[in-house]
Amino acid sequence: MSEDSDEALVQRCRRGDRRAFEALVVRYQRPVYNAALRMLRNPEDARDVAQVTFLKAYERLGDFNPQFRFYSWLYRIALNESINHGKRRRSHEELSGNERDAANGPEQALGLAQLDDALQEAIMSLSEDNRTLIVLHYVLGSSYEDMAVTLDIPAKTVKSRLFSARQKLKDSPLLAAWLERA
Repeated sequence: MSEDSDEALVQRCRRGDRRAFEALVVRYQRPVYNAALRMLRNPEDARDVAQVTFLKAYERLGDFNPQFRFYSWLYRIALNESINHGKRRRSHEELSGNERDAANGPEQALGLAQLDDALQEAIMSLSEDNRTLIVLHYVLGSSYEDMAVTLDIPAKTVKSRLFSARQKLKDSPLLAAWLERA
């Protein structure tokens, strides 16, 4: 086990080393924020959820089972917080966290913008469970096994539910093309 592995950092945290937890925050702050942003479509809400996620992770570090991956455990906290936050505060603001590549021509930039807008709209139209699956798999690149651990459901259930979520997104030809590329 390397000194900077998640497992080693968690062990150091449990012994009271705050710098070890800071290292975990630095390592996972962007992925946690991005997951929350994709779920909530609001940068402020995503920042709030990321902060709460790390606070809860720190408070519950004693509950973490090292048999599982730390990031799966952390993502699960982030997704649960995103869902809870979304229920408390339904926001319909435009997603402003996406940066477009200025080097692209106007037609390509417009096409990317349309695809991104259509994707965001379609993802937000899904149920929270389906949205979580799409974000975990297509945005965060999680494997079926990692998703199963994160969501605490069997991998076969993940595959089945992800298939259903994909079917709902395939109503749009633009999104069907994105799903095939992803």
